Amino acid sequence: MAPSERGIQIRIRLFGAFFVLAFLLVCARAYYLQIVLGPDLQERAEQQHQQVVKLTPQRGTIYDRNGDALALSLAVESLYADPGQIVEPESAAIKLAEVLDLSRKQILQKLKSGKGFVWLERRLTPEKADQIKGLQITGLHFVSEHKRYYPLSQLGAQAIGFTGVDPKGLEGVELKYDAVLQGEAGLLVSHRDARGRGLATAEQVVRGGAPGQDIYLTLDRTLQYIAEKELADAVGQADAVGGTVVILEPASGKVLAMASQPDYNPNAVASFRPAEWRNRAICDSFEPGSTFKPFLMAGILEEGLVSRKKKIYCENGRFRVGGKTIRDHKKYESLNLDEVIKFSSNIGMAKLGKMLERENFYRYLRDFGFGQQTGVDLPGEVTGTLHPPSRWFEIDLAAISFGQGVTVTPLQLASATAAIANGGLMMQPYLVERIIDSNGAKQGQQEPSVRNRVVSEKTARQVREMMVGVVEKGGTGTRAAVPGYRVGGKTGTAQKVDPVTGGYSVDKRVASFVGFVPAERPAMVILVTIDEPQGKTYGGLVAAPVFSRIAGQALRYLNVPPSEAIQMATLPDPAPEVLPCVDDETDEASCDGLQMPDFLGMSYRQVLQTMERRGLNLKLSGSGRVVEQSPRPGRRIRYNSEAWVKFGA
Repeated sequence: MAPSERGIQIRIRLFGAFFVLAFLLVCARAYYLQIVLGPDLQERAEQQHQQVVKLTPQRGTIYDRNGDALALSLAVESLYADPGQIVEPESAAIKLAEVLDLSRKQILQKLKSGKGFVWLERRLTPEKADQIKGLQITGLHFVSEHKRYYPLSQLGAQAIGFTGVDPKGLEGVELKYDAVLQGEAGLLVSHRDARGRGLATAEQVVRGGAPGQDIYLTLDRTLQYIAEKELADAVGQADAVGGTVVILEPASGKVLAMASQPDYNPNAVASFRPAEWRNRAICDSFEPGSTFKPFLMAGILEEGLVSRKKKIYCENGRFRVGGKTIRDHKKYESLNLDEVIKFSSNIGMAKLGKMLERENFYRYLRDFGFGQQTGVDLPGEVTGTLHPPSRWFEIDLAAISFGQGVTVTPLQLASATAAIANGGLMMQPYLVERIIDSNGAKQGQQEPSVRNRVVSEKTARQVREMMVGVVEKGGTGTRAAVPGYRVGGKTGTAQKVDPVTGGYSVDKRVASFVGFVPAERPAMVILVTIDEPQGKTYGGLVAAPVFSRIAGQALRYLNVPPSEAIQMATLPDPAPEVLPCVDDETDEASCDGLQMPDFLGMSYRQVLQTMERRGLNLKLSGSGRVVEQSPRPGRRIRYNSEAWVKFGA
């Protein structure tokens, strides 16, 4: 073969190889783009031709223990605009400004933004949505979103909490269980052209989205209502700065009610100060005063250091300890252990604290849950203050023995009292009972849990008997008595620390009462605190009556029968109606005219029967059982004044 022919063949082969290689490279590139990068490029292409907006998810509903909704998400309409479709933005802005919470200038700025999508106002009221639809402006669109709504307004607000615009939980159960309640957000998808302008012929599509899980609380809306109403009345009458009520089921640790004053409406949370959002039952701590004494007494009895009949010399009301003078409110000489609790002797308790000694006393206080979080399923809980015994001087041991030099939260104090009420077991307090998904399947269930045994059943029973004496004649808590039931409890009046001087305030106190009922088998532990009451400042005068009113209504609502012995002795009539006669205006004894019976807790039929029997003409409203009445029980019904009874769930 000639050299020229051989050169031609080489060139042909080289060009052929080059074209084959180029073809292979093109195929490889095509494979890479269509197969490997295909899904990603397809998604990017769709994004370039679509406007995707994340919508507000549908949060799960929060129910009370009876299945009544406390927080739910309502479907509402949100307004958005496609500025490219609006022919006369100036005219549209003028019309919309009359309906929306935006100025004409703000609306016009949005409509001339050049974007393919702008929110004008989200979660409109039905009235606003109807008004805007009536304007018939091209380029305006509506999409369904969800708005958090609290049907009972203030009821349980601090415990339930509230959400933001997102909506993410910001306080209470809404915050603690945000991940559970938060649903999956839907997506609003609309098509647009190459310049990002919405296509007039394209439809808006909502994709995805799923509701959150529902939560059932241990709270009872009726008990919560009773607690909040009585607390608000007491705080108002005492001209106090605030107060709390906690109701626990001692056998299980369930929180049946948790009320704080001042309160707020989560439907209009921006109208209230952040201080009013605070759940005082877990976020505030105070010196418990004499309500702390039963826990020292439990340690004394559990260790067998002193018999109940042994007399403690109380120094005639003055006793020097560590260079300080301890005083009793009366000059007592010798008291046995029951009397030390009944008459609330500080000197007697200081001497008992000395007998128990620092290390043992501290151990019992820790076992009762003081100086640590209760672990309740709510955010923001504080621990209170309980210094280690190595920091206790002689006067510190004495002061802690009667509730000074230590701070507790209302829930801690109620939980510790529940351990005495239930036979010596510290139960884990909890608020969320179960979690249910959108299909009705149970996703979580919280059962009663024992944290530890603090004292024996025998010791707990003895302390309960002592606390019953506090409410009986001669005790400091007689105003906590509930007709027909044996009540056990303890009063407390503690000076507040002055933040300026660092010492105890002369006139600022916390009045409290913690107790259980019925004493023989407690169904409830109720704690009441009134912060800085004016005038009467003692727990037995300010907080104990609130306990009595709450307990009386709650027992009737829960259908807890009176103690048999007391029922036979004091309740011959199965429907007690005879109360002390008091004029509602003068607050003085008066039996002239008709007297208002105690209807609280009665059914509609029982009220009608009582009205017929007593010859009363009252205004009735609502359904269920009586939750409110006017005048109050025992008050005189004045001529030409309105008397009414309100029923609730």
